[in-house]
Amino acid sequence: MAERDAFTAGVRPGGLTSSTEIRLLLCYLVQHTGPVTQHQLETALTDAQLVNYFEIGSCLDDIRRQGLVECEKGEYTITSKGRRVARELTQDLPLSVRERAVAAVVKAQLWTRKQAEYSAVISERQDGHCTVRCMINRLDERLFCLELGMPDRLTAELVKKQFILKGNEIYQLLINKLTEDEL
Repeated sequence: MAERDAFTAGVRPGGLTSSTEIRLLLCYLVQHTGPVTQHQLETALTDAQLVNYFEIGSCLDDIRRQGLVECEKGEYTITSKGRRVARELTQDLPLSVRERAVAAVVKAQLWTRKQAEYSAVISERQDGHCTVRCMINRLDERLFCLELGMPDRLTAELVKKQFILKGNEIYQLLINKLTEDEL
């Protein structure tokens, strides 16, 4: 396959600008963080500004067709051929790019796991205020639910994000306060 320059919109200096580099990075990431979804890779690599969004899907399709990765139930895993390519060629990628990419993918995977357990839904009211419904689910059972009124959508989005990130801490604080002995 002939080398082509990748789209660079949204890629900061030091990011990857060739499709070959992107395919190598994707093999490396699937090997070191897999199984991983396309959404997790897209979120991680675009948030870190390492790769253009449109290049990720195209290059993932390329390495899947080449037999370097497999996709089953929406999750990518490395093949033995892909493992060999990652081992032999990823040294061509800057260490800083590899480290930032792995950290970003691990963060995206953690976010996905937290979202499965800690969720928040925003409802906008006619007066412009919002309600954030925060929930903790475990084993197909709702463990906790709390609704909070917020003055605007921006604040509601912040509360939603923080609840997903820190839902366990919030729940523990609440349970401790509700069960502590009164003096």
